[in-house]
Amino acid sequence: MTVKLASYALVLLLAITLNFLLPRLMPGTPLRFFVGDDVALLSQESIQELMAQHGLDKPLWEQYLRYLWQLAQGDLGYSYQERQPVLTVLLERLPWTLLLTGTALLLSTTIGIVVGALAAWRYGSAFDALALSLFVLLDSMPSFWLGMILIALFAVQLGWFPIFGAQTPWASLTGWEYLLDILKHLALPVLTLTLTTISGAFLVMRSAMLGVLGEDYIRTARSKGVSEFGVLYRHALRNGLLPVTTVFMINLGFLVSGATVVETVFSYPGLGRLLYEAVLQRDYPLMQGAFLLITLSVLAANLVADLLYSRIDPRVRV
Repeated sequence: MTVKLASYALVLLLAITLNFLLPRLMPGTPLRFFVGDDVALLSQESIQELMAQHGLDKPLWEQYLRYLWQLAQGDLGYSYQERQPVLTVLLERLPWTLLLTGTALLLSTTIGIVVGALAAWRYGSAFDALALSLFVLLDSMPSFWLGMILIALFAVQLGWFPIFGAQTPWASLTGWEYLLDILKHLALPVLTLTLTTISGAFLVMRSAMLGVLGEDYIRTARSKGVSEFGVLYRHALRNGLLPVTTVFMINLGFLVSGATVVETVFSYPGLGRLLYEAVLQRDYPLMQGAFLLITLSVLAANLVADLLYSRIDPRVRV
């Protein structure tokens, strides 16, 4: 475990270092990536003042140590487009992303596991063929295309759900009305993200179950008179969950980054949409802060996965 923690710490340090070097290794002055194209309109005195303010007049190693000290204090920089600290902007958008991607991840994983296990259990049947065809079809659908189809059908034609946003603007809603409004705005983005990510869990679960069902202990359980449901749930399903856990933890690592395409299509105010806006506006401090937050979430998810493996499958301990 000590070796694993050391390797995670090394990866984190490398990510932080790359984050620090990004605006400094690109052509031109780093101020262009901190301030934007307006730096060309500044006087020489203003440029020198900004260089000193950001510590860019210091040697590179001094700048690096200052950057590490700022990170240790939770200072991710200042977003010149949003006109507020980067950490404040990220914390404002993070709950919306966790609500959207977390809900979609739970739904896609749960449905994928259940349907994948049943398809493998009925291997070669009409249900298996239909489920496999359906999920392969869903996997081939671009998320932006599916999102626009859902908007055209359920928002424009039927008028059941809002077209964009996470809540109705300038509406003074409270209590259950406020909650219902959020759920209505959430429905189509969650449906889009669930349908475009569900195939991974299904295909992995189906493949894992097909391998497990051929093991000797499955035949032994049946010969002992264990019911079919008992064989499926207590023996086959539990032993086939490890590969799905890997997929789930990988997806969980990118939970914070959000679904940039889906959030952009629905104008959903999450981190994915924020990253898209930061790229368009060349807001490098905001991009650096978002990338660092994503890196931390991926490392944390992988660490949790390593700790869970030994609990799910005792063979990993050996």
